[in-house]
Amino acid sequence: MMDGTAHRKTTQPLKVAHIMAGAPTGGAELFFERLCIAQAAAGLSVLPIIRTNPERAQRLHAGSLAPVELPFGNMLDIRTRMGLRSALKEFSPRVAVAWMNRAARFTPQGNWVLAGRLGGFYDLSYYRRCSHLIGNTHGLVRWMREQGWPANAVHYLPNFATDLAATPPVWPDFLQHGTPFLLALGRLHKNKAFDVLIRAMKHVPHIPLVIAGEGPERAALEALAQQEGVAERIFMPGWANQPGGLLRACSVMICPSRHEPLGNVVIEGFSACKPVIATASQGPSELIRNGENGLLAPVEDANTLAAQICTALETPELAARMAQAGRRDYETTYAVSPVLDAWHKFLSTVEAG
Repeated sequence: MMDGTAHRKTTQPLKVAHIMAGAPTGGAELFFERLCIAQAAAGLSVLPIIRTNPERAQRLHAGSLAPVELPFGNMLDIRTRMGLRSALKEFSPRVAVAWMNRAARFTPQGNWVLAGRLGGFYDLSYYRRCSHLIGNTHGLVRWMREQGWPANAVHYLPNFATDLAATPPVWPDFLQHGTPFLLALGRLHKNKAFDVLIRAMKHVPHIPLVIAGEGPERAALEALAQQEGVAERIFMPGWANQPGGLLRACSVMICPSRHEPLGNVVIEGFSACKPVIATASQGPSELIRNGENGLLAPVEDANTLAAQICTALETPELAARMAQAGRRDYETTYAVSPVLDAWHKFLSTVEAG
């Protein structure tokens, strides 16, 4: 393992390297970008090391960062291994954070504390070189400890969402300004269970639903909407250029996922001060206290999901109280400031294993 030289003088700037070898898009990838930029703006010295991606590199450059781009190919990718080790040795971070499996597989031990950051229930064998693991939900942290990781080597560091309170509401072009509508955000994938939401809409009268996202299930979802007789009220415009504006404009935000380790959209709904309804998958069931800061329905249960949507629409006083409670949760736990504080405490105090 690593020696005592991982400790740094307190007079030096706190230095952290974040290594991301993920996909061009995705929740973890986007949060990686936001965290790197926010930490740099807060005065940390940050080195992002990314899988070659001109768009991601451009966004990081716009945030005053100088990312290192590497191929992150297969296990025989010597160029990445050498380039990663060289970049880390030159930068000399106090902590190197490997985001997800591929980055953890490539990132070497060295004169730094090596931590693996997980956003799901991944194969922990990829993280055998790490001294510490980071989970963005309490459920993940409990699971890591159940897999045999010491309690003092597993850390809860939540995601933050952009503060949307002052974002102007934006209605999509196909709806008249001021029209009430339901909103769901995410990739059109089976895990997101937009099919369950479409079936629920059969029992939710009149109000339109906007599903902003793109993915392989588009044709199946469009066919299902026709089959259920609700196609005229369901709109799938693709990825939203202004998701914050849509969140501020919608009447209710819905997360119907079958599988959702965290549920960033729930936190974004809290930030926008909107009533949130979700299915009780892993992340949302941790974030939402049913009837207090949102409403939950069982996974795969279109009828109960529809009933919860109707409750929010037909009981505006309850909807307002839930939205305000969600906003308070956002401000205390999921806003930029408390999350950066939690990360700073971790980065400045974590010890080499």
